[in-house]
Amino acid sequence: MEESVGLACGLLLAAAKHAGLVTLTHTPSPMNCLARLLDRPANERPYLLIPMGFAAPDRRVPDLVRKPLADVLVPYLSPS
Repeated sequence: MEESVGLACGLLLAAAKHAGLVTLTHTPSPMNCLARLLDRPANERPYLLIPMGFAAPDRRVPDLVRKPLADVLVPYLSPS
């Protein structure tokens, strides 16, 4: 079941981005406080919070640069 939730969340995040929205995924642990706050039954278990909306016009986004693959790849060589 968790795999289905993960796939659905990924599709929701992609759809939100395509629609021009910004999202933030948050997985607080434990989520018991959220279930109590929302008065949910014991058989329901929250997995993920996804706040979503439009970005502020004056937002600042860090310019992240990925390392080259050669800097992080460790090839696995099978013993001969």
